[in-house]
Amino acid sequence: MAALKLLQLALYLNLFSNPNRSKLWSESENLQSFPPSCNRIECPNYDVIEIGNGYEIRRYNSPIWISTSKIQDISLVEATRTGFMLLFDYIQGKNEYKKKIEMTAPVITQVSPSDGPICESSFVVSFYVPKENQADPPPAEGLHIQRWDPTYVAVRQFGGFVSDYQVGEEAAALQSSLEGSKWGAAIQKSQAANPKSSYIVAQYNSPFEFFNRVNEIWLSFDIHNVPTISMM
Repeated sequence: MAALKLLQLALYLNLFSNPNRSKLWSESENLQSFPPSCNRIECPNYDVIEIGNGYEIRRYNSPIWISTSKIQDISLVEATRTGFMLLFDYIQGKNEYKKKIEMTAPVITQVSPSDGPICESSFVVSFYVPKENQADPPPAEGLHIQRWDPTYVAVRQFGGFVSDYQVGEEAAALQSSLEGSKWGAAIQKSQAANPKSSYIVAQYNSPFEFFNRVNEIWLSFDIHNVPTISMM
């Protein structure tokens, strides 16, 4: 069993660092608004507020995450790989309670972009804590708990294995799809209030799943910045 888990981790990291991994995905994949992997493993609860052209608005209901410290890197893929290694050890029992934790989805990477094209950005990689462990998540050196309040995000889905260039394209496409909408205005206002605000890349699939892969870009916003909307 231990050997199998080491093999799985090695394959996972190989896929994370393989520059040709995007060739394993066909753009003909039919993505769904509800990630299929969440039918098999636990995912955070959310409500769909609106489905638009190229985006979805969600309210996440106070999820809890175990997160790395900030990782400085020029590559989201490499930073996620580094963070995932720490989180994988954590769920395998490398925590103060020596407790194994069930795998969940998604693994998210919060991105605080750099000011220049070759500067390092900051990345925080997080694992969704299962409900079973949320009352008392096992602490661990180098990791911390994030307890979100109800959080609103605009979401865009895309397939394949995540690559650095693709993330930028998908984030730009999400922002473009929101232009002129009340959600886009809320995001702009939220970003103006916090110029260093980040976007999030969510990855749902095992590295052994080559088809029907689902990834997402999340842009968060303050619901009070949405014009003329009743609270839901």
